[in-house]
Amino acid sequence: MAKRATVSDRPRTPRWLRPTIIGVLFAVAFYQMSGWLFHNLKGFLGLLFLAWLFSITIEPIVDRLERFGMRRGAGTGLVLFSLLALTIGFFAVFGTLLFEQIAQLLTTLPDALTRLTDWANRTFDTNFKSGDELLKITPDTLRDLAQRFTPGVLGVLSTLVGALFQILTMLLFVFYMSAEGPQMRRTIASWFPARQQQLIANVWETSVEKAGGYVVSRLILAAAASIFTGIFFLIIGVPYWLPLAIWTGVVSQFIPTLGTYLAIGLPALIAAVQHPLDGVWVIAFGTVYQQVENYVLHPRITARTVSIHPAVAFGSVIVGATLFGPVGALVSVPVVAILQALAESFGHRYELIPEVGGEEPEPDAPELTADNDDYD
Repeated sequence: MAKRATVSDRPRTPRWLRPTIIGVLFAVAFYQMSGWLFHNLKGFLGLLFLAWLFSITIEPIVDRLERFGMRRGAGTGLVLFSLLALTIGFFAVFGTLLFEQIAQLLTTLPDALTRLTDWANRTFDTNFKSGDELLKITPDTLRDLAQRFTPGVLGVLSTLVGALFQILTMLLFVFYMSAEGPQMRRTIASWFPARQQQLIANVWETSVEKAGGYVVSRLILAAAASIFTGIFFLIIGVPYWLPLAIWTGVVSQFIPTLGTYLAIGLPALIAAVQHPLDGVWVIAFGTVYQQVENYVLHPRITARTVSIHPAVAFGSVIVGATLFGPVGALVSVPVVAILQALAESFGHRYELIPEVGGEEPEPDAPELTADNDDYD
């Protein structure tokens, strides 16, 4: 007669199975929660990172004011107030001209494209379609688009209020991050033992020096490009010279790889529509100025910042824009600059062997002995 199976005879569940299942469930829940938080907070996180980048950009100036005896909070407020005053002063002097030229440029740009297409068809015997024919734009289509996408008065006010709120929020974070920067660094370092505190200090200093220096250098180069380009456009009589000059300076410095061509392409198009020879002059000026910037201005201004490969910078902009939108595109290159600087500071590189492109070792010189010495 067969014995009935007892509890002890049944196969036991492995001890690792239950903890593994619980761990997997927690991992899935954590992944879902992290994705939900990132999706809902990515705008705020991008704004926060932009504020941090702004704060480390002005930190060298605040540090110098602090060494002169000014309190750090007062120095930060003075720097922010000075930047705000410069911005208001610029718009007070050029604001009316700038907005008028932008409005005129947006109005005449479709007509400029049509005239350029007609000129190309006549000159080169081509059959390119104009913008209106290609897009099949009619007055009814324009009216429908205007009604669909143009907000009313309430929409404009809400957009302005939202933008103003974001700017004030960013400036508030900038103030506290800059004014409380040393205290923030000490607080973070206090969470780690003494061995890691030096590492944190080095990482912080490297981030401030490289990322802040990168942003400052780009702003200086953008301002220089805008000024010289604006003067040249004004001399040769390019219409809408002020917004086109600002466009050239900003796009050429903050959009890697393609920025140079995009920056000079629009002014050349506008100038060529009025006078084809002016378009040639604009392209020639852009080419010459790019060489002067590459060999004279850029090495002097960016001597202490990180040199980033154009392909890496362009890829970082795409990734940043995909994750965080326009804010991510702005801060992506400084982030890569920080990572590259940290890798260069704390990483270690080895000499290459000849098989992968290294230099061949020089043969050792024969030792002189008494047997092969020549005596007179």
